[in-house]
Amino acid sequence: MARLALLSVSNKTGLIDLARSLVEEFDFDLISSGGTAQVLLDAGLPVTKVADYTGSPEILGGRVKTLHPRIHGGILARRDVPQDITDLENNQIRPIDLVVVNLYPFEETIAKSGVTLSQAVEQIDIGGPAMLRASSKNFAHLAVLCDPAQYGEYLQELRQNNGVASLEFRQKAALKGFSHTASYDQAIASYLAGTQQYTLSGTQLQSLRYGENPHQPAAWYQTGTTPTGWAAATKLQGKELSYNNLVDLEAARRIIAEFTDTPAATIIKHTNPCGTALGNTIVEAYQKAFNADSVSAFGGIVALNRPIDNHTATELTKTFLECVVAPSCEADAQEILAAKSKVRVLTLADLSSGSKDTAKAIAGGFLVQASDDVIADSSQWQVVTERQPTADELAELLFAWKVCKHVKSNAIVVTSDRTTLGVGAGQMNRVGSVKIALEQAGEKTKGATLASDGFFPFDDSVRTAAAAGITAIVQPGGSLRDQDSIKAANELGLVMTLTGVRHFLH
Repeated sequence: MARLALLSVSNKTGLIDLARSLVEEFDFDLISSGGTAQVLLDAGLPVTKVADYTGSPEILGGRVKTLHPRIHGGILARRDVPQDITDLENNQIRPIDLVVVNLYPFEETIAKSGVTLSQAVEQIDIGGPAMLRASSKNFAHLAVLCDPAQYGEYLQELRQNNGVASLEFRQKAALKGFSHTASYDQAIASYLAGTQQYTLSGTQLQSLRYGENPHQPAAWYQTGTTPTGWAAATKLQGKELSYNNLVDLEAARRIIAEFTDTPAATIIKHTNPCGTALGNTIVEAYQKAFNADSVSAFGGIVALNRPIDNHTATELTKTFLECVVAPSCEADAQEILAAKSKVRVLTLADLSSGSKDTAKAIAGGFLVQASDDVIADSSQWQVVTERQPTADELAELLFAWKVCKHVKSNAIVVTSDRTTLGVGAGQMNRVGSVKIALEQAGEKTKGATLASDGFFPFDDSVRTAAAAGITAIVQPGGSLRDQDSIKAANELGLVMTLTGVRHFLH
């Protein structure tokens, strides 16, 4: 008797090719529910609808389709238990050898704006998780596939093992099935709980050599069922990504996401930008970012918001870099970068989308906050000095403010010509950060702009900046002594704007 495969999928990617191989290469019979059956019939493939196989129609608007003994008996039967085989025969149930199931798009649905509770509830799959759990439990006797990415590997298993998937493959697929249902249930629980419960789950993409230090084990996990963010990136070349690489890449992505209209480049070291710049071309932006602090750029992480072309690739090969990421990479540019084969080169088409919230572990629990994704709008700022900024000064202030947002507090950034000149990061007092940023910028501070992620509690930083040649300052404001800083700025002929938004980064 032909083997039996049950196919019931929401995501129909690769479905027809899989089904055709099952029928034509391996002599499977197919049973399918609803829309899946129709897709297969339209493709000219022989398939029996679940309702015809069970003798029970789909009811409740499709809520009940596969919840039937002929389905679950065929999935859960143990082929080495005589009573199970007798039960199948007495109830005219065929054993099922393959279950291909993926679930209603609950997470995709709730991610859309304006989705109502009733709409979300209708995307809670019942039969799918039941089949996934049942078939994953019985991996000793059948295979389960819940991701189109598994289809090719499964068919290869059949081709290499006389038409039978190995026990090792089946157990690995079962683990993926349980992980899929666990992630799905947690997404539902989090949605229904609102702010009262926060769940975090993921599927391990790979073990990492170690964490921040060699004595710390680490792993990389993907959240959700569909790869997004770095899980969706393509690595064109280079060694495996490390824990620190990924942390720095995310810091680079956050900065580069601030700039969409103009070619931009940033170079990251230890999550802080050592150089960020805008240019007329992407190679100009990179050169400006590199020259901002060429010493720190050695061994850095580079993010570009435009495709890597030949000129940029050539520049990238002139120094040692850990990683480079861009939306894409031209073929000729990839050949040039191949000369530096150890450099990790990634492409990620969507560099602008990140997590909506961030979590940090503490003893006995964890903290969750919304991501700092406020879009800077200089038209909402308050100019508090007698001198008003020119259009170019305002644009420079906006650039400096966007970069400062992504520097560890206390953060000070000095810029000119849409290029960072000095960065003071993570100091215990703001005066210290100011001194570091100004010292790094050196003589280039004449006529430059300064951004501060928090307010100035005293006027000393304003006076220090002016003495170094700074002519415009952007800061959140909100200090009880704002007037001291404003008075100093007026006295010294500076422009000062208050954003009303603070950007601490711990």
